[in-house]
Amino acid sequence: MPENAFPSHARVVIVGGGVMGCGLAYHLAHEGWRDVVLLEKAELTSGSTWHAAGQITQSTSSFGLGKCVDYNIGLYSGGLERETGQAVTWHGCGSFRLAYTEDEMDWLRHTLSVGRSLGFNIKLVGRDRVAALHPFYNLEGVLGALHTPDDGHVDPTNVTMALAAGARQLGVRIIRRCRATNITQDPGGAWRVDTEQGTIRCEHVVNAGGTYARQMGEWSGLQLPMTSMTHHYFVTEPVPEFENLDRELPVIRDDKKVSGYIRKEQQRGLIGIYEKENPNTVWEDHCPWEAENELFDPDYDRVMPWLAESLNRMPIFADLGIAREVHGAISHPPDGNPLIGPAPGVRNYWCCCGTQIGIGWGPGLTRELARWMVHGAADISMRDYDPRRFGSYAQKPWQVIKAKEDYCLRHEVPFPHFNRLAGRPIKSSPLYEVLKGKGAVHEEVYGFERPRWFAKRGLAQQDHYSFRRNELHEIVGEEVKAVRERAGIMDVTAFTKLRVEGVGAHALLDHLTANRMPQKAGAITLTHMVNRRGRIELETTILKMGEGVYYLVCAAFFEQRLRDHLAQHREKEDVTVTSLSSEWSALSLNGPRARDVLAGCTDAPLDNHRFRWLSAQQISIAGHDVWALRMSYAGELGWEFHMPNAACLEVYNALWSAGQAFGLADYGSFAMNVMRMEKGFKGAAELTNEVTLAEADVMRFVALDKAFLGKAQSLAESPALRWLCSYLEIEPDGVNDGHGGEAVLLNGELAGSITSIVYGHTARKILAFAYLKPEAAVSGTHLDVLIAGQPRAAKVLGAPAYDPDTLNPRKDTLAELIE
Repeated sequence: MPENAFPSHARVVIVGGGVMGCGLAYHLAHEGWRDVVLLEKAELTSGSTWHAAGQITQSTSSFGLGKCVDYNIGLYSGGLERETGQAVTWHGCGSFRLAYTEDEMDWLRHTLSVGRSLGFNIKLVGRDRVAALHPFYNLEGVLGALHTPDDGHVDPTNVTMALAAGARQLGVRIIRRCRATNITQDPGGAWRVDTEQGTIRCEHVVNAGGTYARQMGEWSGLQLPMTSMTHHYFVTEPVPEFENLDRELPVIRDDKKVSGYIRKEQQRGLIGIYEKENPNTVWEDHCPWEAENELFDPDYDRVMPWLAESLNRMPIFADLGIAREVHGAISHPPDGNPLIGPAPGVRNYWCCCGTQIGIGWGPGLTRELARWMVHGAADISMRDYDPRRFGSYAQKPWQVIKAKEDYCLRHEVPFPHFNRLAGRPIKSSPLYEVLKGKGAVHEEVYGFERPRWFAKRGLAQQDHYSFRRNELHEIVGEEVKAVRERAGIMDVTAFTKLRVEGVGAHALLDHLTANRMPQKAGAITLTHMVNRRGRIELETTILKMGEGVYYLVCAAFFEQRLRDHLAQHREKEDVTVTSLSSEWSALSLNGPRARDVLAGCTDAPLDNHRFRWLSAQQISIAGHDVWALRMSYAGELGWEFHMPNAACLEVYNALWSAGQAFGLADYGSFAMNVMRMEKGFKGAAELTNEVTLAEADVMRFVALDKAFLGKAQSLAESPALRWLCSYLEIEPDGVNDGHGGEAVLLNGELAGSITSIVYGHTARKILAFAYLKPEAAVSGTHLDVLIAGQPRAAKVLGAPAYDPDTLNPRKDTLAELIE
């Protein structure tokens, strides 16, 4: 093909030439895929990238994003420029994040602990240190600050051009002034990208369309939730006090007073504001194709309270004029996290969009997406960024509501378990109103409302936030005690529930699962699915309902991921997959009196001989046929009941009525999490695409004598594990029990990080899972865990803290249970 001829075919076509599209092109080429074409309708960076402030910080409590940020800083501070010869204009000035309240200080302490687990150069400092490095900032009311000296800012256009140059040097073709007009999939699976210059067919297509990404998705029948929000920053006239400075001032992030950031921009000041009220959307339905380097008129009325306070905080700006106003559009998904990964329901359509902080997050995330595309899995957990984390409920009006909420939260304290309430409820179980009337505080899980905890003893029926123990500590402890000593019931309707049936159902599932498939009707198997790289896709329970009919249950947010995994490995049309997630409800009944409660409302035999542990039967409760699965995530005698929605309320009422004589109590997900940790059950935070089956320490659920997808790759690293999932007990201090991501130290050296952590009310100690270096992951090893920035004594446990021999779920009589 002549050098300038328009290509007819490529392995990958990327649509969009901002930092995300160019970053992906660069990283795909570095991963070995070089038959890549990138299309840009105008000039590179002419969408949201060019008007970005270009800042990046290690001040993040997200372990995955922290890894991306660390990579990006290394790339910007020298690696990319050395490789490509293209200047990136890196300003390694460092930054401070200020705290004015104890809640903000606790946030910084937690961020410090996470930063240490990532190996960051990060410190918690007092006002004197801030004043020494930034003498012009008004520190009145400041209690402390997080200092991240390796932070900085970079020229967004230069970075993008350097990524593009690096991609070109490795063979990627970049075509500017070429607008894509449609993206469709041929019957054979290839993608067709129609453009103003011609049509390209490809194996993989990538939507890196920025503010156009949502409407581009609609070409292919996809719903990609995001909304364009506008953000201001202002550049002042030259600042006389900056003329004779011999160094660059650190960036100040002032979440409380400014709701944004202030920095030195050459000899001027730069003020960026995320207003906390009346956020502004644009292009809710359609971003105009003719938009190029688009900015909007400034709205001073909207941002004035924070702009005025910024001048109070930087008095040397107060008498200066504004020389430049930048008011541009940025994509905001409903939860603020970008859409990075496979689009739902199709094969080889990838999302690389919805990124509100493209310079800060982009290159690291695009490196992970390139690894996902080329090798089958990324090297960081992509759960928070997977586009399939939203379902069909995420319609446009809801997207707008949630994007506005996210924008206003951009500079608020990210409390643990923060509950985003806008636009809810959107999917309610049949018990929602009943449980709300009993004090339930709900959380949203894949659109569903799930109870977290139940308000009692006059405690307000609302979320109570803190990085420390608060009023909820005792409430959750009472729910745990009720289940451990009597019985508890929970609405678990949010579970993903699929029926897989047909003559090929067994063969398909056997090929995709690591454990042995259930053989008899009523048998249950807990198993894991891994991808072609041998990393964990998800954990699921499989019930054999009948010949050729299987029922799969897994965490709510894996609904589309599971459906896609099944669809993409189904070679014949002899398997039917039906989602029952919205049509069926589920309840969980646990505790030593669970059998007594259930016996009060069914005639089905419930003893061990006729209803075995890890088996299921159809039984009648309140006149409804219900699938009863004898299993327990709480580690107690228990059942899960799965049924059509129409049966749920009457089944719940029957169980509740029968349970009053035995002290039956409602409980929520907070108590459930405590109990699964006490029992040593791994959750989604442990079972991620980062790890193999051996590294996750789930080999007891692997049938080594059967073949399954990814087996060789998952077990290949077993002799030389990179890390191992370990179970820890940690010394409590009665104040702060940790929140995940904390550093784990062995003899003062970094040995790993925490994935899940909780105070075990029955065990009376903090319990955690952590991924540790193999030499640290030995039962009995003494460690330290940095909680709120301070070391706590810890030890690796060799067995669950509660019922280590798993006797309780299998016992047959009450006497056995209470002996």
